[in-house]
Amino acid sequence: MSESAVVFVGAGAIGRPMVSRVAAAGHTVVAVDPVPQAREWASDNGIPAVAAFAEAPRSEFVVVVVATPGQLAALVGEALTGDVTGQRWIVMSTVGPDSVREQAARLTAAGARVLDVPVTGGVARARTGELTLFASGPADEIAAARPVLDCFGTVREVGAAIGDGQAIKVVNQHLCSVHIVAAAEALALAGRLGLDREQVLSLVEQGAAGSWMLSDRGPRMLQGTDVEVTSTIGIFVKDSDLVASAARGAGAETPLLDVARERYDRAAAAGLVQRDDSRVIETYAGTE
Repeated sequence: MSESAVVFVGAGAIGRPMVSRVAAAGHTVVAVDPVPQAREWASDNGIPAVAAFAEAPRSEFVVVVVATPGQLAALVGEALTGDVTGQRWIVMSTVGPDSVREQAARLTAAGARVLDVPVTGGVARARTGELTLFASGPADEIAAARPVLDCFGTVREVGAAIGDGQAIKVVNQHLCSVHIVAAAEALALAGRLGLDREQVLSLVEQGAAGSWMLSDRGPRMLQGTDVEVTSTIGIFVKDSDLVASAARGAGAETPLLDVARERYDRAAAAGLVQRDDSRVIETYAGTE
């Protein structure tokens, strides 16, 4: 694998294991994150870090793992105050088709090359390099980005158009949003029935009722509010809103998503917005 210079934007929960894998693969990498704790983490792990994109050195690749469409727009705006000609931007955030198309158009007009590559698999699979990457964009650009993309997991080429990856991620996040809430509701029901919830989880997760989200989030649902944060309630407030917006634009009905979305909003209103998304279980009576 050839080594490349990479600027990695976003050293949050999932960004940390991802940038670690880029560094471990031998690439020259600098992390960008405005949060002091994120930069401290990077420094402690031997990864140079800066607070703003403008402070980062010129690089061949820019990997973007920010949280929201607004953050992506702000990042691109900052980048366009400098020279992005010839840079390869890999947008791995979940920001929706409209956002990635708009920002890709700005970057492309300034001479950059852009790929839309949202990921799924969560922190656990980011740590092991087993994420699934929904890669969209020109095939030759995906090939050129392979030295970086292969650090993260399995690349699935899903379309030639920017936005195709985000559209698939919308479907993915619809299922994730619903599955997390379904797992919370089922475990809350088990408790109300007077059952040992840990035993119930162990019995049902390997059967027909099992899901990846049940097995991954379920154990954390049975812990307290201060459980380790791997993905926040706030992320699913944002992602379920993105799904709902895309569905409205397509004229699609999403009644199950609407129910799940209400639960994330309720959890956020209860002060859990920065807590692990498994804490949506606290919106059910008797589980606080």
